[in-house]
Amino acid sequence: MRGLACVLMFQTHCYDSWLGGEARKSTFFMWSQLGGTLPAPLFLFLAGISFALVTDKLRQKGLPAGQIASATIRRGAEVFGLGLLFRLQEYLIAWGWAPWSDLLRVDILNTIGLSMMLMGVACWIVLSISPGFRTRFALGSTAAGVALGISLLTPLLWTTWRPQWLPWPLESYINGVHNLGQPQPWLFPIFPWTAFAFAGLAAGFLLLSDWARKRDALTFMLAGAGGAGLIYFARWLDERPGQLYAVHDFWHTSPNFLLIRVGLLLVILAAVYAWCRWGAGQWGFSPLVQLGQTSLLVYWVHIEFVYGRFSILPKRAQDIRSASFGLLTIFLAMLLLSVLRTKLKGRGTEVLAWFRRPVGAS
Repeated sequence: MRGLACVLMFQTHCYDSWLGGEARKSTFFMWSQLGGTLPAPLFLFLAGISFALVTDKLRQKGLPAGQIASATIRRGAEVFGLGLLFRLQEYLIAWGWAPWSDLLRVDILNTIGLSMMLMGVACWIVLSISPGFRTRFALGSTAAGVALGISLLTPLLWTTWRPQWLPWPLESYINGVHNLGQPQPWLFPIFPWTAFAFAGLAAGFLLLSDWARKRDALTFMLAGAGGAGLIYFARWLDERPGQLYAVHDFWHTSPNFLLIRVGLLLVILAAVYAWCRWGAGQWGFSPLVQLGQTSLLVYWVHIEFVYGRFSILPKRAQDIRSASFGLLTIFLAMLLLSVLRTKLKGRGTEVLAWFRRPVGAS
């Protein structure tokens, strides 16, 4: 799923950065950007599933709740720190034309790190209260409840309940206001984005249950069917004549749209399971699996060659064909980078020794 998220991210960023003129008004561009609503939820959802796996593994080792929380929250802080470092790198590379406020932009890495820290706190509370029987159920139920709560609070915190008393760098982590006076839909604040991580956490603990482990294929198929049902249910809710909120913004803050995307994530989860167990995922080398193994690296690097100073094509000046060739180039380059990263991982000492070897050495 991370590999799929990488490919969707590449196409969204490439076409957004490079297409210009009439191409930006085309149906093709519209569908490209609609596909761009999936990578961030995918990354966050998978962060939640991974977090469930790590937490359950530590719990099975008999570690106390405080120690589990310390380990998981520390990892979230590391990812958050990487997000800040990424913003600093982008600012330095764009020195001279990037505003200083870019250093404080709430980007996806920041939100993944914060989500991990918040999930660590939530799991710590549950493990402290319910350390024994049905702990996975308690953890999953709590995660689902937190995800629902975040989605329900989002429309209010973007409008009538905005915490305007906070400095904008802090408020931006709540609703993505940045320094522009109004919440910005292109940022990744806690509300609503962390809801996807908690949804993944709930799904992760469901998949780890004893019942699910004995019936893995059935569990994934039921998850996909449940996701499809969630999509139809959310659409039904959105078509009701009465609205719960004074300001209805379906594409950015609506809990119904978030439910639709969570449903779609569950459908994708089932499809990926089928692909890996019975489909082409069994054939051998998979570019999607490879990219997924180094998703952070390819995210970090491709940004500069698409949006940054080192963009491989002039921005806002390409037709669909030229931008598509650029997308193919980015995909192949990131795949090669991913393969090299995998091959060289853990072999830094050998590589360094090779460079230091005398020229005449055999």
